[in-house]
Amino acid sequence: MVKVAGWVTHRYVKYVVIAFWLGALALLGPLAGKLNDAQDNDAASWLPKDAESTQVLERASAFVPEDTAPAVVVYERPGGLTAQDEQAIADDVREFAGVDMLAGEVVGPQISQDGEAAQVIVPVSMEDWDLSIDVVKELRTAGEDNPEGLALHVTGPVGSSADAAEAFEGIDSTLLYAAGAVVIIILLLTYRSPVLWLLPVISAVVALTVAQAVVYLLAENADLTVNAQSAGILTVLVFGAGTDYALLLTARYREELRKHGDRHAAMAVALHRASPAIIASGATVAAGMMCLLFATMSSTAGLGPVAAAGIVVCLLVMLTLLPALLVTVGRWVFWPRVPHLGDAEPTEHGFWARVGDRIALRPRRTWVGTAAVLLIASFGVVQLNATGLSTEDSFTSEQPSIVGERVLVEHFTGGVGTPVVVLADAEAADEVAEVFAGVEGIDPTSVTEPVVANGTAYLEGTLTSEPDSDEAFDTIDRVRDAVHAVPGADAQVGGETAITLDVNRASSRDNLVVIPIILLAVLLILIALLRSVVAPLVLMGTVILSFGAALGVSALVFRHVFGFAGADTSFPLFVFVFLVALGIDYNIFLMTRVREEVQRVGHRRGTLIGLAATGGVITSAGLVLAGTFATLGTLPAVGFAEIGFAVAFGVLLDTLVVRSVLVTALNLDIGPRMWWPSRLARRPEPEPAPVVERVPEPVA
Repeated sequence: MVKVAGWVTHRYVKYVVIAFWLGALALLGPLAGKLNDAQDNDAASWLPKDAESTQVLERASAFVPEDTAPAVVVYERPGGLTAQDEQAIADDVREFAGVDMLAGEVVGPQISQDGEAAQVIVPVSMEDWDLSIDVVKELRTAGEDNPEGLALHVTGPVGSSADAAEAFEGIDSTLLYAAGAVVIIILLLTYRSPVLWLLPVISAVVALTVAQAVVYLLAENADLTVNAQSAGILTVLVFGAGTDYALLLTARYREELRKHGDRHAAMAVALHRASPAIIASGATVAAGMMCLLFATMSSTAGLGPVAAAGIVVCLLVMLTLLPALLVTVGRWVFWPRVPHLGDAEPTEHGFWARVGDRIALRPRRTWVGTAAVLLIASFGVVQLNATGLSTEDSFTSEQPSIVGERVLVEHFTGGVGTPVVVLADAEAADEVAEVFAGVEGIDPTSVTEPVVANGTAYLEGTLTSEPDSDEAFDTIDRVRDAVHAVPGADAQVGGETAITLDVNRASSRDNLVVIPIILLAVLLILIALLRSVVAPLVLMGTVILSFGAALGVSALVFRHVFGFAGADTSFPLFVFVFLVALGIDYNIFLMTRVREEVQRVGHRRGTLIGLAATGGVITSAGLVLAGTFATLGTLPAVGFAEIGFAVAFGVLLDTLVVRSVLVTALNLDIGPRMWWPSRLARRPEPEPAPVVERVPEPVA
């Protein structure tokens, strides 16, 4: 690494490095702008591939045009519809027949039994779900001249999609600007320099642009699935992690500038010393993300390679472009706190040095007390309701489609517009239809006559309960049990409610399977990095405890402060992968420096020097990462807001409490055995310097 560091910071090669990344930016920048076009936000790109509902979705294309979804238009007049209302609705239906993306016959109007509402189902071709906004606008425009007092609502899958698309419109720019503002503010406070913050931000922007281009190329040429979720998280992840790496490298560079008169030599040493921790950190994050490939949920599995690609690009930029920029501009970039040769190292007597001295007085009492508080906070997890969110509970504000859904449920059978779909062998179609109609929770009069194509029969039925309720999920299970029992039918059950049920179950399975795999991958990386078994096990224990506390506190805040109804089933996995993969970074930054100092001055003194030297930069890095993930709260989706809060809180907890207090106290209490079975565990501690007592001279 010494030679590589020397090449990157060479007096002339640094210009080649800068020119290379400028060329890459010019070449790949236009491709980064195409990432939105490469996104696949269709239902199949989010669903578990082997789920029954996913198979139904694929097989049903022979009966229902692919990417077809219903827009349910609901009319309501309290007290009853008038003759004028019914005529206006009939006129609207004729206009609906001319909708640009119409994919079949308009069904309705159907008047409710109480006479206060009517519904019309408009099948729409949704090749691009973002176009649902235009469809809903077109449907509402048709009813602009309706009689006063006649309310029109658009709901169903198309209405919900339009609300989601409108809520997430401009998500990339929103997250980019929010994350950029957070990073700039924290860097200004950290460096206290009006100029220095520019270099990490420029490097982060280059990393993000190149990462987006790489992900676009993978999506186009390597069949990588990218959706709005993974693209949004890519922005936050690259900005947050990239700035973390920049902070660590810049802090070490500033430290070496006080020991070297030549800035190129200072950067070579800084890069040589800091790069192992940065590379290990990036490898941990990338490995943790790639573990998501073991998930059955397509959206979760797709996030893994997207995030890993972003981290790899981020590492390359921060270990080449940033050092080249720093040595090119010179020491003045640190103004007004310019480090000069021979200046005292401020961390030796700073805040974190004093914290270390206090912990060293009673390390065992400190770590036991800290662990006890974190364990108590973990019990809040019993308040976490990660069983999925209904459509109504998925947004932080009330959406038009949700209002329409309430009207629909009030006046019609609960599952209208979101039918249960059954596919079966054509020869058993009549028996399947009879069994289907007899299932509790299905309106028997709603079961359609079987439509046969290529030896397969297609049936639909309406739920008597709301389609995203627990009662509806129970009905899906009953329907599956019933139709699966028909001999030779080879029946399968799908539809929107079945999809939601399968997604929830797949996410629960992923939580149980993927989390242990991530733990194992991170543990192996720590063992290789620290050349120890005890230290990695201790660090993993602290991270798990930190994760539990973050999840427990978040659950309490979600329920009693924010008033959220619950959490998505994939919430624990996403929070875990981000907190473990990213939170372990700070332990890596600390322990690699501690190991370096232990070899020089012994375990106890090395532990305290490591904390003092890295405390400030790790705290700043934690604030940056927490701030960037907190920007997810700017989105009107409960799922994103919950992930943003939990990860931000967990990162702060890990930075300010776990890494600085708990890990340091454990280091001091366990002693050199932390490094077992390496030679450091058997290395004797140096004797403390003798205290020379001055004897006062006798007074003459």
